[in-house]
Amino acid sequence: MEYDNNWQEKYSDMIATASGALARLRPGQRVFIGTGCGEPLALVSAMTDRAGQLADVEIIQLITKGDAPYADKRLADCFTINSFFISSNVRDMIQEGLGDYTPILMSDVPRLLHSGRLPLDVALIQVTPPDSRGKVSLGISVDIVRSAAENASLVIAQVNPHMPWTHGDSLLDIYDLDLLVPVDAPLIERLSNPPHEVSKKIGREVAALIPDGATVEFGLGRVPGVGRIPQAVMDFLHDKKDLGIHTEMISDSLMGLLESGAVTGARKTIDRGRITTSFCMGTKKLYDYVDDNPLFCFRPTEYVNDSNVIGKQKRMVSINMALEIDLTGQVCSDSVAGRFYSGIGGQVDFNRGAARSDGGRAVITMPSTNKDGSRSRIVTTLEPGSGVVISRGTVHYVVTEYGTAFLHGKSIQERVMALISIAHPDFREQLFQEAVEARYLRPELAGLGNRFMVPGEESMRTSFLLDDGTQVSFRSILPTDEPHMRDLLYNLSQETIYYRFMSRQQRFTHRQILDFVYIDHRRDVAIVGTVPEAHGDEIIAVGRYYLNNRNNKAEVAFVVRDGWQNKGIGSFMFRHLIAIAKRNGIAGFTAEVLRDNYRMQAIFNHSGYRVQSRLEEGVYSFVIDF
Repeated sequence: MEYDNNWQEKYSDMIATASGALARLRPGQRVFIGTGCGEPLALVSAMTDRAGQLADVEIIQLITKGDAPYADKRLADCFTINSFFISSNVRDMIQEGLGDYTPILMSDVPRLLHSGRLPLDVALIQVTPPDSRGKVSLGISVDIVRSAAENASLVIAQVNPHMPWTHGDSLLDIYDLDLLVPVDAPLIERLSNPPHEVSKKIGREVAALIPDGATVEFGLGRVPGVGRIPQAVMDFLHDKKDLGIHTEMISDSLMGLLESGAVTGARKTIDRGRITTSFCMGTKKLYDYVDDNPLFCFRPTEYVNDSNVIGKQKRMVSINMALEIDLTGQVCSDSVAGRFYSGIGGQVDFNRGAARSDGGRAVITMPSTNKDGSRSRIVTTLEPGSGVVISRGTVHYVVTEYGTAFLHGKSIQERVMALISIAHPDFREQLFQEAVEARYLRPELAGLGNRFMVPGEESMRTSFLLDDGTQVSFRSILPTDEPHMRDLLYNLSQETIYYRFMSRQQRFTHRQILDFVYIDHRRDVAIVGTVPEAHGDEIIAVGRYYLNNRNNKAEVAFVVRDGWQNKGIGSFMFRHLIAIAKRNGIAGFTAEVLRDNYRMQAIFNHSGYRVQSRLEEGVYSFVIDF
């Protein structure tokens, strides 16, 4: 983009110094400050310099990344902060009651400004120099800056050649501005810290939920101690194909994802082939990357955050963060115990949009504990003062470093079990007992909370690739598998039931099913083989051993769903159980097999270990020594 080299001469009647422009500011006025790294620092500094001449100036902002010199207790009588999203530079003032927070959906902010219910006297923004047509670009911060500029009585623009010229809907006419303040200074940069280990684990879990051809949103928030989890997800998407991006904010992490070839936007339903965003915060490398780059489409918040627009994208995946969630699924994202921390932002907008998208997935992420591990972020009830941002009726996926829980359409009992299973192991038993006491779970389950503790859980995970390319994942069985286990048992043929249970039973009691999924992991091991379904795992195989302490051997048994038999799953699962048992110091397996169950006998006899067997009353008794 070529700027008009003579613009200062051409528009000389509009040009002012920062101090001269801010001399127009009066006590009691309402001032909007441009967003993020697009904040006009020179104008903010000039405004703050006038503090002694001002009183009751209300500062309206979304997110600012500068030093926020106006957010000083000594200036509390001069400037009052009213933020739509609480950034770190104003958090202390707001938490101490010296500033204010307006909880609002991001998509509603432009409407609030356009309606006149929040009239703006002054807008301080930053733009590029004008081109030959007299157009300037809002550059890296279009978001709500556009609507603020359209509605403020006085628009003061810091004109900076370092601001990138961005494509999309970022242009303003020079005569839509009132005062131009030439400034030649680098933009604010936000450095990205290496992802926290917990964020990496969560990122890997979330990446598994993102299919090829999905369009992805990476949410704004951060959680103390682990940083911005949505950004960490990008590191695990490099092997995906034809991803699209429709998100409020982009950061440096996106460049690596683009260079991997994973993002093409070729399957986006709207804005195909382009990255749709409203602002970016990063380093100069990112700003240079987006400068005059038609790949990027910068649109205002009323478009990017419109849940109807978001929902039109097929396979839309939203990734946002929470501070806390209760066992019924109420998600708290902006505050805990009455202390406001961040904001609603676009979380509700994208959660709604992704939920209504064809093949979409709305994902909430959070670490399982607070920063020092002393408190679970999954709680039985939210603390008083913790605000609900995503209601229990609209939450879908919740992901911690311990796994994924799908809650939408699930009963309270199913939600409780799913969330406890992804809580930190140190808190699972306590949460389980509290859930029983709260009558979220059946009273008969009291005392079974210790069964959530799975020693060496990661070591039980493995996968098996079938000849047809299907991947079967193996993991420890969990109490949350109760409905899937019930489905497996009632879909087994009578022959398979007879071979596995040595009876021709037609029904399984609730107690029997509970015994399958509530395992005393001090003695026994149970693993399941699963394949993914739209809303959770389908169990196609179950393997288990029961330790006999007297001889340090374990009785082994397993079953494979009928349609999945004769594919090598049973043999693989048996070998995996052996590996687990050997790690646990178990000397061998025993098993009882009906004489007609030739397939099971073949698995044991071809195990590669010393096998002894004897036939008595139509049943083979096997002893397998490791």
